[in-house]
Amino acid sequence: MRMIFIGPPGAGKGTQAARLVERFKIPHISTGDMFRAAVKAGTALGQQADEHMKGGRLVPDELTIAMLLERVAEPDARDGFMLDGFPRTVPQAEALDAALGKAGLKLDVVLVLEVPDDLIVERIVGRRSDPDTGRIYHLTFDPPPADIVDRLVHRKDDTEEACRTRLATYHGQTAPIIPFYEAQGLVRKVNGVGSADDVTARISAATLTALSARRQG
Repeated sequence: MRMIFIGPPGAGKGTQAARLVERFKIPHISTGDMFRAAVKAGTALGQQADEHMKGGRLVPDELTIAMLLERVAEPDARDGFMLDGFPRTVPQAEALDAALGKAGLKLDVVLVLEVPDDLIVERIVGRRSDPDTGRIYHLTFDPPPADIVDRLVHRKDDTEEACRTRLATYHGQTAPIIPFYEAQGLVRKVNGVGSADDVTARISAATLTALSARRQG
């Protein structure tokens, strides 16, 4: 199962990604984790990426894609992989598509987790973290005990303004890659509203349907 997982910030993608990789026994590949692992291992590509990061520069797309191809060639990705956080733009999607094609690899599905912006804002703005235990509560959906409310912390990036800025970036830069993959018949949109178990069930059904369609095609 080779997939790309897309969704707006705060949609619950992290929770669902962890369940998906367990379900399909495939590695979860995020560019950040990949960069850190390659730098730690001292690979040639990792050293190049490290130079850019130390200089405060973004890692070029060509280098990122080369590292992705190197990563998906590792044994744990033999049966597939989940890409998370890349591609983020249409040019990145086009470049990745070309590179995978040259490597003889085809995507099975591009999962798009959909949650309305207003609900995402409500989810994020209501979050509070307990500095003593590290647990995250929600004032509406998972209220904290009354005796610890005063010590809870509202993170600066959990404000409505910050949240809507991140959502605007997602809609302006990342969401446009969806039509690119729709043209290839790869996109499966999943309703991300509801319990985590309900969303997992929808994602599993959509993913299996996509895989079956690809095999028949």
